[in-house]
Amino acid sequence: MSAQATTPLIRLDGVTKRYGTGAAAFQALRGVDLAIEAGEFVAVMGPSGSGKSTAMNILGCLDTPTAGDYLFRGVSVGSLDRDQRARLRRKYLGFVFQGFNLLARTSAIENVELPLLYRGEPAASRHAAARRALAQVGLQGWEHHTPAELSGGQQQRVAIARAIVTEPAVLLADEPTGNLDTERSRETMALLDRLNREQGITVLMVTHEPDMAAYARRQVHFVDGTVADDGHGLPVATP
Repeated sequence: MSAQATTPLIRLDGVTKRYGTGAAAFQALRGVDLAIEAGEFVAVMGPSGSGKSTAMNILGCLDTPTAGDYLFRGVSVGSLDRDQRARLRRKYLGFVFQGFNLLARTSAIENVELPLLYRGEPAASRHAAARRALAQVGLQGWEHHTPAELSGGQQQRVAIARAIVTEPAVLLADEPTGNLDTERSRETMALLDRLNREQGITVLMVTHEPDMAAYARRQVHFVDGTVADDGHGLPVATP
């Protein structure tokens, strides 16, 4: 078997994250080891302050470790400069947030086009890709509606379409059902499950809700800045 075949898509090796200095310092992560294979659907769980959101920010190239290494497809992200990390984020990562983060006065299709606009793609290809992405999330015919004209569930679908329009390898979802009722939450999770199964997008989702985490095929639990359970049923060493 080749080395490429055995390399996880994502790997954290001994990652620590400290904020502040001296007596005011806060250790958010304490030597986290974690591997994610391509095509997985992983729920990241843990109480507030457990380090799960810090870990997701590092995985999303929105923050950097204090120590340890983050490898993406075997490449050390710490060795990349700021522009290279930004390119990695734009090309390989899609983001979905609890608050949707849509532009209020902008149509659904224009919201979905934004990542492609930032990449400098021409208008015709942006429009076509955004229409495809909206169709993938079940919003064909809603392209020209603004967020105010959409339900919460539809707004989250627009946000998911925006996240997948670049055809990312990884979808990072931070409490994607946090602002939705039960029915819309289930619809959103079913959509993420379909994108994972049918398109092979690796999904990493932070959630506090066990019933939403149940849609994932692996659950990783953080406690006090460490991985208490990596979801493989094996004991995880504590620092």
